[in-house]
Amino acid sequence: MSFVHLHLHTEFSLLDGACRIQELARRVKELGQTAVAITDHGVMYGAVDFYRACKAEGVHPVIGCEVYVAPRTRFDKVHELDAEARHLVLLCRNEEGYRNLSYMVSCAFTEGFYIKPRIDMDLLRAHAGGLIALSACLGGEIPRRLRANDYAGAKAHALEMQELFGPDGYYLELQDHNIPEQKAVNAGVLRLHRETGIPLVATNDAHYLRREDAETQDILMCIQTGKTLDDPNRMRFATREFYVKSEEEMAALFPEYPEAIENTAKIAALCQMEFQFGKYHLPEFQLPEDWDGDSQSFLEKLCQEGFRRRYPNAGQDYKDRLRMELDMIIRMGFVDYFLIVADFIGYAKSHDIPV
Repeated sequence: MSFVHLHLHTEFSLLDGACRIQELARRVKELGQTAVAITDHGVMYGAVDFYRACKAEGVHPVIGCEVYVAPRTRFDKVHELDAEARHLVLLCRNEEGYRNLSYMVSCAFTEGFYIKPRIDMDLLRAHAGGLIALSACLGGEIPRRLRANDYAGAKAHALEMQELFGPDGYYLELQDHNIPEQKAVNAGVLRLHRETGIPLVATNDAHYLRREDAETQDILMCIQTGKTLDDPNRMRFATREFYVKSEEEMAALFPEYPEAIENTAKIAALCQMEFQFGKYHLPEFQLPEDWDGDSQSFLEKLCQEGFRRRYPNAGQDYKDRLRMELDMIIRMGFVDYFLIVADFIGYAKSHDIPV
């Protein structure tokens, strides 16, 4: 058996998560865990730092995000109806999933932002490829429906999500932070599991590394909400259980459901998104249909034409300089880049657009 944290908030869940990325990778390794996920609230800008830190420690990084799903559509912004978005954990299986998740997170800001960056079910249906979904914490759609005594609605939503993400792409989260409300939700989640066959996964919604770090996270929440520590009515976590727990601690929470622990490692193994650094990924220039050469020969043709036009009586030193610069562009792999820039600059000049 091997447990993997798949629901975790780093320092990039601003003023909410207190898991410092460098320390997180070391702590996971120290606990004997071989993988860990990043699922910051609504954002992905910690993904590269997280990936590098995990690789440096020999820990397998799982890239993800806990997105906010609008209760109606991402374009609806009426406070009484749209203020409370639903949480959903999305993890990248591969590059397709990473592209889909990045696109949705971007749309959440540019189109869906209302209090928080929000996606919606329409976006999810169109961009579910390459992703694994977990039902999330008490803020998720299913826990919300269960808390509202809408079991039929929770079941219908769970079945819709299973159909959308596939039999090995949607999991019902079991969490236990010693919160009474959570225990009641877990009873509903287990019933859903028995009736639908949707698999379980154990998570801990980690917001800090160790139990004693709860106070640091509490201070962050005060800064976020503009409150002080001595305010009895401020927003705060109900217990000190939201830390990066060991496999033994997690297994002790769910002794009757070892498959929920085992599924964490299964999901981590399915998530094989790898970043590639140090290589340019430039767009490809579309050559004219009547050109029978490659982009390099086309660039050389344009340069020679421009050279003759500008320097009709040029000496050998000018020709040598042109050859040197062309060779440098070719060696750097920038041929298509220069052609693309020349194309839009040429268009601008031919349409009286200042350059």
